[in-house]
Amino acid sequence: MPTETEREAREAYERLVALRDEIDVGRKPWSALADFFTEDAAYIDPAWGRIEGRESIREFFEKSMAGLTGHGWSTPENWIMVDGPRVVSQWDQILGESAEGKKWMVPGLSILYYAGNGLFCYSHDMLNMTHVGQTMKAMAWKPPAGMLNMPPREPNRDVSLPKAWQHLEPNRP
Repeated sequence: MPTETEREAREAYERLVALRDEIDVGRKPWSALADFFTEDAAYIDPAWGRIEGRESIREFFEKSMAGLTGHGWSTPENWIMVDGPRVVSQWDQILGESAEGKKWMVPGLSILYYAGNGLFCYSHDMLNMTHVGQTMKAMAWKPPAGMLNMPPREPNRDVSLPKAWQHLEPNRP
């Protein structure tokens, strides 16, 4: 039987995924996802690294996804598990579709920590970036017009929980 925290975390994550689905089809802006995070949240992206704070996360979503929405990129959810405040999610990063109709896809994982009140204080997305690069090469991908922002050359790779939320994972540095 799930605890109240686990039930809330699952429901909040399912709302986040529903919004992401709306974003994938261009009905909502990427910036709206930031509303699922605490003011002091940390978001870890495999290419962009650590982003801290809700408003920085909001800016990151807009900047990192500019030029990708509407070009075949999407993030369908496959499954989630909830353990206490932790949500683990497996999803696919769809990079587009071949002329034959085959989806160009790289599987991904996310670990989120639920802080209560429908908000997450941490999200760590994981993709095999070598797989992403090989897939993009195989599909002869070129950045679409409007994609002007690239990840930093040396992103912050700190994956720790924000200080105020480290009590959610006492065995982790």
